[in-house]
Amino acid sequence: MQFGMPTLIENRTLEENAALCETLGLRFIELNMNFPEYQVDRLEQTEELIRIGNQHGLYYTIHLDENLNIADFNPLVAQAWLETVRRTIFAAKALLPLRDRYGDSRQPLTLNMHMHHGIYITLPDWKAYMYERDFETYMESFAAFRSLCEEWIGGSDIMMAIENTDGFREYEKKAMAFLLESPKFALTWDIGHSKATHEKDVPFLMEHQEKLIHFHIHDGTETPPRNHLALGDGEIHLTERLRMAEKSHARCVLETKTVQALKQSVQWLRNNREV
Repeated sequence: MQFGMPTLIENRTLEENAALCETLGLRFIELNMNFPEYQVDRLEQTEELIRIGNQHGLYYTIHLDENLNIADFNPLVAQAWLETVRRTIFAAKALLPLRDRYGDSRQPLTLNMHMHHGIYITLPDWKAYMYERDFETYMESFAAFRSLCEEWIGGSDIMMAIENTDGFREYEKKAMAFLLESPKFALTWDIGHSKATHEKDVPFLMEHQEKLIHFHIHDGTETPPRNHLALGDGEIHLTERLRMAEKSHARCVLETKTVQALKQSVQWLRNNREV
Protein backbone atom coordinates (compact mmCIF):
# COMPACT_ATOMS: atom_id res chain seq x y z
CA MET A 1 0.00 0.00 0.00
CA GLN A 2 1.41 3.36 -1.04
CA PHE A 3 0.84 6.73 0.62
CA GLY A 4 0.90 10.14 -1.02
CA MET A 5 -0.06 13.75 -0.34
CA PRO A 6 -2.39 16.34 -1.83
CA THR A 7 -1.22 19.63 -3.30
CA LEU A 8 -1.21 22.03 -0.35
CA ILE A 9 -2.29 25.65 -0.47
CA GLU A 10 0.78 26.71 1.56
CA ASN A 11 3.02 25.51 -1.27
CA ARG A 12 2.78 27.75 -4.31
CA THR A 13 4.75 25.50 -6.68
CA LEU A 14 4.94 21.86 -7.62
CA GLU A 15 8.63 21.96 -6.65
CA GLU A 16 7.69 22.86 -3.07
CA ASN A 17 5.14 20.06 -2.88
CA ALA A 18 7.59 17.58 -4.41
CA ALA A 19 10.37 18.51 -1.98
CA LEU A 20 7.99 18.01 0.95
CA CYS A 21 6.76 14.71 -0.48
CA GLU A 22 10.31 13.40 -0.75
CA THR A 23 11.27 14.63 2.73
CA LEU A 24 8.30 12.84 4.30
CA GLY A 25 9.01 9.60 2.45
CA LEU A 26 5.73 9.66 0.54
CA ARG A 27 5.43 8.18 -2.94
CA PHE A 28 3.12 10.43 -4.95
CA ILE A 29 1.31 13.77 -5.15
CA GLU A 30 -2.34 14.12 -6.08
CA LEU A 31 -2.46 17.16 -8.39
CA ASN A 32 -5.60 19.15 -7.61
CA MET A 33 -7.20 20.82 -10.60
CA ASN A 34 -9.06 23.25 -8.34
CA PHE A 35 -5.74 25.11 -8.09
CA PRO A 36 -4.83 27.56 -10.89
CA GLU A 37 -1.36 26.06 -11.15
CA TYR A 38 -2.77 22.61 -11.98
CA GLN A 39 -5.21 23.48 -14.74
CA VAL A 40 -5.18 21.20 -17.76
CA ASP A 41 -2.83 23.39 -19.81
CA ARG A 42 -0.29 23.15 -16.97
CA LEU A 43 -0.75 19.39 -16.65
CA GLU A 44 -0.03 19.10 -20.35
CA GLN A 45 3.48 20.39 -19.67
CA THR A 46 4.35 16.79 -18.98
CA GLU A 47 8.08 17.10 -19.59
CA GLU A 48 8.35 19.46 -16.62
CA LEU A 49 6.18 17.22 -14.41
CA ILE A 50 8.30 14.23 -15.36
CA ARG A 51 11.50 16.13 -14.62
CA ILE A 52 10.27 17.04 -11.13
CA GLY A 53 9.01 13.51 -10.56
CA ASN A 54 12.37 12.02 -11.46
CA GLN A 55 14.25 14.58 -9.39
CA HIS A 56 12.27 13.71 -6.24
CA GLY A 57 11.48 10.06 -6.95
CA LEU A 58 7.69 10.36 -7.10
CA TYR A 59 4.69 10.07 -9.40
CA TYR A 60 1.27 11.72 -9.66
CA THR A 61 -2.41 11.04 -9.44
CA ILE A 62 -4.93 13.71 -10.47
CA HIS A 63 -7.95 15.20 -8.70
CA LEU A 64 -10.35 16.63 -11.28
CA ASP A 65 -11.99 19.98 -10.54
CA GLU A 66 -14.76 19.60 -7.95
CA ASN A 67 -17.06 21.63 -10.22
CA LEU A 68 -16.82 18.99 -12.95
CA ASN A 69 -20.35 18.67 -14.31
CA ILE A 70 -20.55 16.56 -17.44
CA ALA A 71 -24.37 16.49 -17.21
CA ASP A 72 -24.86 20.27 -17.26
CA PHE A 73 -28.02 21.11 -19.21
CA ASN A 74 -26.09 23.75 -21.15
CA PRO A 75 -24.36 21.72 -23.89
CA LEU A 76 -21.59 24.31 -24.24
CA VAL A 77 -20.69 23.95 -20.56
CA ALA A 78 -20.95 20.15 -20.63
CA GLN A 79 -18.71 20.03 -23.72
CA ALA A 80 -16.09 22.17 -21.99
CA TRP A 81 -16.00 19.73 -19.07
CA LEU A 82 -15.75 16.74 -21.39
CA GLU A 83 -12.87 18.35 -23.24
CA THR A 84 -11.16 18.99 -19.89
CA VAL A 85 -11.48 15.32 -18.98
CA ARG A 86 -10.21 14.23 -22.40
CA ARG A 87 -7.11 16.40 -22.22
CA THR A 88 -6.45 15.37 -18.62
CA ILE A 89 -6.60 11.69 -19.56
CA PHE A 90 -4.06 12.23 -22.31
CA ALA A 91 -1.76 14.09 -19.92
CA ALA A 92 -2.09 11.21 -17.46
CA LYS A 93 -1.05 8.77 -20.17
CA ALA A 94 2.22 10.66 -20.59
CA LEU A 95 2.78 10.52 -16.81
CA LEU A 96 2.28 6.75 -16.51
CA PRO A 97 6.03 5.95 -16.77
CA LEU A 98 6.55 7.74 -13.44
CA ARG A 99 4.01 5.41 -11.83
CA ASP A 100 5.87 2.44 -13.28
CA ARG A 101 9.21 3.76 -12.03
CA TYR A 102 8.29 4.91 -8.52
CA GLY A 103 4.94 3.31 -7.78
CA ASP A 104 3.19 -0.02 -8.01
CA SER A 105 2.25 -1.01 -11.54
CA ARG A 106 -0.54 -3.19 -10.12
CA GLN A 107 -2.37 -0.02 -9.08
CA PRO A 108 -3.96 1.90 -11.97
CA LEU A 109 -3.26 5.60 -12.23
CA THR A 110 -6.34 7.38 -10.92
CA LEU A 111 -8.25 10.46 -11.99
CA ASN A 112 -10.37 11.26 -8.94
CA MET A 113 -13.76 12.88 -9.55
CA HIS A 114 -16.80 14.13 -7.63
CA MET A 115 -20.44 13.70 -8.59
CA HIS A 116 -21.98 17.13 -9.15
CA HIS A 117 -25.38 17.39 -7.47
CA GLY A 118 -26.71 19.87 -10.02
CA ILE A 119 -29.04 22.71 -9.18
CA TYR A 120 -32.18 22.43 -7.09
CA ILE A 121 -35.36 24.45 -6.74
CA THR A 122 -36.32 25.36 -3.18
CA LEU A 123 -40.02 24.71 -2.60
CA PRO A 124 -41.91 25.54 0.62
CA ASP A 125 -41.07 22.24 2.32
CA TRP A 126 -38.45 20.45 0.19
CA LYS A 127 -35.77 20.78 -2.46
CA ALA A 128 -36.42 19.54 -5.98
CA TYR A 129 -33.22 18.42 -7.69
CA MET A 130 -33.29 19.01 -11.44
CA TYR A 131 -31.24 15.89 -12.21
CA GLU A 132 -33.81 13.81 -10.37
CA ARG A 133 -36.67 15.46 -12.24
CA ASP A 134 -34.96 15.09 -15.64
CA PHE A 135 -33.35 11.76 -14.86
CA GLU A 136 -33.44 10.38 -18.42
CA THR A 137 -31.52 13.39 -19.75
CA TYR A 138 -29.09 13.07 -16.84
CA MET A 139 -28.43 9.39 -17.62
CA GLU A 140 -27.97 10.11 -21.33
CA SER A 141 -25.09 12.39 -20.36
CA PHE A 142 -23.49 9.66 -18.25
CA ALA A 143 -23.92 7.08 -20.98
CA ALA A 144 -21.99 9.35 -23.33
CA PHE A 145 -19.41 10.10 -20.62
CA ARG A 146 -18.74 6.42 -19.92
CA SER A 147 -18.33 5.64 -23.60
CA LEU A 148 -16.02 8.59 -24.19
CA CYS A 149 -13.81 7.81 -21.20
CA GLU A 150 -13.46 4.22 -22.36
CA GLU A 151 -12.45 5.48 -25.78
CA TRP A 152 -10.01 8.08 -24.46
CA ILE A 153 -8.36 5.76 -21.93
CA GLY A 154 -8.18 2.87 -24.36
CA GLY A 155 -5.67 0.26 -23.24
CA SER A 156 -3.87 2.59 -20.82
CA ASP A 157 -3.75 1.65 -17.14
CA ILE A 158 -5.85 4.63 -16.05
CA MET A 159 -9.13 4.62 -14.13
CA MET A 160 -11.71 7.23 -13.19
CA ALA A 161 -12.31 6.98 -9.43
CA ILE A 162 -15.56 8.47 -8.06
CA GLU A 163 -15.26 9.97 -4.58
CA ASN A 164 -17.89 10.24 -1.85
CA THR A 165 -18.37 13.78 -0.51
CA ASP A 166 -21.45 14.92 1.42
CA GLY A 167 -23.73 11.98 0.69
CA PHE A 168 -24.70 10.47 -2.65
CA ARG A 169 -28.16 11.39 -3.94
CA GLU A 170 -30.32 8.50 -5.14
CA TYR A 171 -30.08 9.60 -8.78
CA GLU A 172 -26.29 9.74 -8.41
CA LYS A 173 -26.17 6.19 -7.09
CA LYS A 174 -27.97 5.00 -10.21
CA ALA A 175 -25.55 6.87 -12.47
CA MET A 176 -22.56 5.57 -10.50
CA ALA A 177 -23.78 1.97 -10.64
CA PHE A 178 -23.97 2.39 -14.40
CA LEU A 179 -20.45 3.85 -14.59
CA LEU A 180 -19.06 1.09 -12.37
CA GLU A 181 -20.17 -1.52 -14.88
CA SER A 182 -17.25 -0.22 -16.96
CA PRO A 183 -13.72 -1.51 -16.28
CA LYS A 184 -12.49 2.09 -16.52
CA PHE A 185 -14.45 3.34 -13.49
CA ALA A 186 -13.84 2.69 -9.81
CA LEU A 187 -14.39 4.24 -6.37
CA THR A 188 -12.50 6.49 -3.98
CA TRP A 189 -13.42 6.20 -0.31
CA ASP A 190 -12.86 9.49 1.47
CA ILE A 191 -13.01 8.34 5.09
CA GLY A 192 -13.19 11.87 6.53
CA HIS A 193 -16.13 12.90 4.36
CA SER A 194 -17.72 9.59 5.25
CA LYS A 195 -17.40 10.20 8.98
CA ALA A 196 -18.69 13.78 8.79
CA THR A 197 -21.86 12.56 7.03
CA HIS A 198 -22.56 9.81 9.59
CA GLU A 199 -21.23 7.12 7.22
CA LYS A 200 -24.33 7.41 5.01
CA ASP A 201 -22.38 6.35 1.89
CA VAL A 202 -20.83 3.25 3.45
CA PRO A 203 -23.63 0.85 2.33
CA PHE A 204 -23.11 1.88 -1.31
CA LEU A 205 -19.31 1.65 -0.98
CA MET A 206 -19.54 -1.80 0.60
CA GLU A 207 -21.97 -2.98 -2.06
CA HIS A 208 -19.28 -2.12 -4.62
CA GLN A 209 -16.18 -2.74 -2.51
CA GLU A 210 -14.50 -4.69 -5.30
CA LYS A 211 -14.30 -1.32 -7.09
CA LEU A 212 -12.44 0.46 -4.26
CA ILE A 213 -8.99 1.40 -5.58
CA HIS A 214 -8.25 4.80 -4.00
CA PHE A 215 -8.60 6.21 -0.48
CA HIS A 216 -8.47 9.72 0.90
CA ILE A 217 -7.20 9.26 4.44
CA HIS A 218 -7.77 11.96 7.06
CA ASP A 219 -9.43 12.09 10.45
CA GLY A 220 -12.87 13.50 11.19
CA THR A 221 -15.78 13.82 13.58
CA GLU A 222 -19.54 13.44 13.28
CA THR A 223 -20.72 16.07 15.78
CA PRO A 224 -19.81 18.69 14.84
CA PRO A 225 -19.11 17.43 11.32
CA ARG A 226 -15.39 17.98 10.65
CA ASN A 227 -12.89 16.36 8.32
CA HIS A 228 -9.41 16.86 6.86
CA LEU A 229 -8.02 16.59 10.39
CA ALA A 230 -4.58 15.18 11.06
CA LEU A 231 -4.55 11.46 11.81
CA GLY A 232 -5.23 10.99 15.50
CA ASP A 233 -7.17 14.24 15.93
CA GLY A 234 -10.62 12.82 15.23
CA GLU A 235 -12.94 9.91 15.94
CA ILE A 236 -12.31 7.58 12.98
CA HIS A 237 -11.18 4.03 13.64
CA LEU A 238 -8.17 4.59 11.41
CA THR A 239 -6.60 1.13 11.66
CA GLU A 240 -9.88 -0.42 10.53
CA ARG A 241 -10.09 1.86 7.51
CA LEU A 242 -6.43 1.28 6.65
CA ARG A 243 -7.02 -2.47 6.78
CA MET A 244 -9.83 -2.01 4.28
CA ALA A 245 -7.54 0.02 2.02
CA GLU A 246 -4.88 -2.66 2.24
CA LYS A 247 -7.41 -5.39 1.51
CA SER A 248 -8.48 -3.43 -1.57
CA HIS A 249 -4.83 -2.94 -2.59
CA ALA A 250 -5.67 0.76 -2.77
CA ARG A 251 -3.49 3.82 -3.00
CA CYS A 252 -3.92 6.30 -0.11
CA VAL A 253 -3.71 10.10 -0.15
CA LEU A 254 -3.10 11.67 3.28
CA GLU A 255 -5.61 14.39 2.48
CA THR A 256 -4.93 16.97 5.16
CA LYS A 257 -4.94 20.65 4.22
CA THR A 258 -1.84 22.01 6.00
CA VAL A 259 1.83 21.07 6.05
CA GLN A 260 1.76 20.61 9.82
CA ALA A 261 -1.25 18.29 9.71
CA LEU A 262 0.43 16.27 6.95
CA LYS A 263 3.62 15.92 9.00
CA GLN A 264 1.58 14.86 12.03
CA SER A 265 -0.27 12.28 9.94
CA VAL A 266 2.95 10.81 8.58
CA GLN A 267 4.27 10.55 12.13
CA TRP A 268 1.04 8.82 13.21
CA LEU A 269 1.55 6.30 10.42
CA ARG A 270 5.16 5.71 11.43
CA ASN A 271 4.03 5.09 14.99
CA ASN A 272 1.25 2.75 13.95
CA ARG A 273 2.47 1.24 10.66
CA GLU A 274 5.18 1.75 8.08
CA VAL A 275 4.66 4.48 5.43
